[in-house]
Amino acid sequence: MTTRRKFLATGALGGAAAALAAPAIAQGAPLRWRMQTYAGAALGEHVAKPAIDSFNKIANGQMEIELYYADQLVPTSELFRAMQSGTIDAVQSDDDSMQSPTEVTVFGGYFPLTLRYSLDVPVLFNQYGLKQIWEEEYAKVGVQHISAGSWDPCNFATREPINSLADLNGKRIYTFPTAGRFLAQFGVVPVQIPYEDVQVALQTGEIDGVAWSGITEDYTVGWADVTSYYLTNPISGAWIGHFFANQDRWNEVPEHLKELMRVCFEQSHYYRQWWYWGGEADLRVNGPKLQLTTIPAQEWAQVEAAAEVFWDEIAAESEIKAKVVEIFKNYNATMLKAGAPYRY
Repeated sequence: MTTRRKFLATGALGGAAAALAAPAIAQGAPLRWRMQTYAGAALGEHVAKPAIDSFNKIANGQMEIELYYADQLVPTSELFRAMQSGTIDAVQSDDDSMQSPTEVTVFGGYFPLTLRYSLDVPVLFNQYGLKQIWEEEYAKVGVQHISAGSWDPCNFATREPINSLADLNGKRIYTFPTAGRFLAQFGVVPVQIPYEDVQVALQTGEIDGVAWSGITEDYTVGWADVTSYYLTNPISGAWIGHFFANQDRWNEVPEHLKELMRVCFEQSHYYRQWWYWGGEADLRVNGPKLQLTTIPAQEWAQVEAAAEVFWDEIAAESEIKAKVVEIFKNYNATMLKAGAPYRY
């Protein structure tokens, strides 16, 4: 009898029994999600599609994520509400451009002059406490914060050269809400239009430039074809972007697929770090389309000083914002004291 029981547990019949006991999701229709990224199709090939392709392949029919690009299902500014309501299941975006109603929204995208390098982002989230803050703030509004990572720096690409702060005055610039709020004090006129309309707006002169990305994105999406100059002074050293999901839909996903999603999204953060890091340097040196300009360091120091005033203004708005700003300040002070290669 003991031998027979052992055979049933480990032999052919045992294997069949194990298959019958497998989760229903492995045998029935797969879970299907719709995810929309902030990125247009050309950029999405790098910043979103590889992660989704990997997840779908490894999920092996148990779950499938359908990827949509900027504005395909809903405008970027409505991404949060669409995800919160369940119209779409997941989003890849920063907090700022999708206008999420949280205390941390202002820090998403490019918070002025807080970050120097792309590695600053994962350190701040995983070692300085931002991950917990974001998770808690999004839980309050029915959204699962899955993962945070860094993208490219933010620089101006313009139709006319920018060699001084005075050259920014009156320039109509496509940029993020928070960056626009900060840059307005230097005469910049912030403009919000659909992502896919930016290239035509540059061609027609509706806008004078973009402060939305680094030089890699300018070349990838075609903005370098309709601008002539690239300002090397960065508004921020890295974009903070995230993967989010509707909380109810996230709760429906088995634990092993949640973990697979996290792993694939973390891998996508790593991909973007080296893709952007190498691309930014290569295109500055070898890119044939954009002429580099620089505002002198003594003059740019005015922008850096204004950023610190801006941080304090933001910190005064709420306890959570004050907490995040304090983390930024402590982090940057540590990096400065550490010296090269952390800060020069």
